[in-house]
Amino acid sequence: MISSIIAVGATLVVWSLMARKFEQWRLTAPVVAVVAGALVGLTVRDSIGETLNTHAALRAAEIILAVLLFIDAADVRDGMLGRSPGAALRVLLIALPLSLALTVAVGWWLLPEVAWPVLLVIACVVMPTDYAPAQAILRDPRLPARVKDVLNVEGGYNDGVVSPIILFALVLAGDGTKTQTPGDALGSAWPSAAKAILVGLALGALLGFLVSRAGRAGFMSTQSKRLVVVAAPLLTYGTAVAIGGNGFVASFVCGFVFHAVRQNEETRREMELIDDIGFLLGVVMWFVFGTAALFALWEGVDWRLLVFCVAALTVLRIAPVMLSLIGSGVPAKEGLLIGSLGPRGTTSIVFGLLAFNELHDDVSIPVLTALVITVLGSVVLHGLGSPVAARRYRL
Repeated sequence: MISSIIAVGATLVVWSLMARKFEQWRLTAPVVAVVAGALVGLTVRDSIGETLNTHAALRAAEIILAVLLFIDAADVRDGMLGRSPGAALRVLLIALPLSLALTVAVGWWLLPEVAWPVLLVIACVVMPTDYAPAQAILRDPRLPARVKDVLNVEGGYNDGVVSPIILFALVLAGDGTKTQTPGDALGSAWPSAAKAILVGLALGALLGFLVSRAGRAGFMSTQSKRLVVVAAPLLTYGTAVAIGGNGFVASFVCGFVFHAVRQNEETRREMELIDDIGFLLGVVMWFVFGTAALFALWEGVDWRLLVFCVAALTVLRIAPVMLSLIGSGVPAKEGLLIGSLGPRGTTSIVFGLLAFNELHDDVSIPVLTALVITVLGSVVLHGLGSPVAARRYRL
């Protein structure tokens, strides 16, 4: 534990001192954290599985996910659904569910020994996009504004859309007796999700209203406006868990409602502190991912799982996105770009670690391995391929 704390601290110091130079070398903080985590993992490989499979690790992952989901939902620019709401909704509500369904279907074909609930868990791990570690994509001036806008909205909300689905899948996949039907699993999962939604709606609206009124009355300082945004996901997570709800779903809903209530020119400044905290938490999760990657890949990889993950990164995302945008007015060339530019990152890592912790040993390893292959593949594919895609679009 102490060696990991030292390594995380040293990684942050090195990256901070060399941030501009690392940007020139296209080495992001997540990449540096993964390398550091893998080096530490060499010394603690035998205990990694036990460390990740603890209640403390589960709770920490849930809190980190709660903060990140709140940030994603509360930090979408240009309104609730951006400047291309129709296209964004199609990608979120048509392409994403279709991607999950196709991923399960392809997994059933390639990995017939894996039960479909586990395949649904894996789909929920490998399909959500995350642009936090790949902000260069959204800043690339060569990409059309509509493409960046849709990607920004999708990155903000898709993890929240997937959260209830993975909760349902984990309940069903975690039933060691195999006696639960999908209806039973839904019956077990929906009370927790319903409580989470109610808590998120109530606290998001209340906090947004109170911050607006207190700000106009001159009761708040610049610092306190930033601090209350940090407190919001923690308060929401704790309240939801205390009444038997799901904390990270509640935090996402709270962020969405808080953003809806607080749409004004000050919101961007209010998010500065929690953005930095989210960045820090993300680096920590990438470090953990580096150690987990070594653990998952040490014994080798089934080629079928490798093919499955490559498909998830490419055709299983691109085809649903392009299909969902037919008739939307978005040109096919832009639809191809939106489908191609879908990096995986912190959301997949946290979902994967949650699944690894919740599931039995015989099914948790394939989930962790799929996570590792997909995220590492995304680092290569989207880290190196995104500039090429943007350049080819302009040709």
